Amino acid sequence: MEVGFTEQRGQLALLVQRGDQTDKKLDEHETRIDALERNRWPLPSLAAVASLSALGVTVWQALAR
Repeated sequence: MEVGFTEQRGQLALLVQRGDQTDKKLDEHETRIDALERNRWPLPSLAAVASLSALGVTVWQALAR
């Protein structure tokens, strides 16, 4: 009976260790994803600036004639 309890304790310790490793990996992945999201190009903002610039140039050229 003692051998069974020892085996169960070992299995539980292994499960706890794996859970801790999984939590650590998840935290590392979240940190990396946050860094990637912060450093990405703000494409919608750049598209809006480009379109407004094109509109401004078009209006300027139309008024110059």
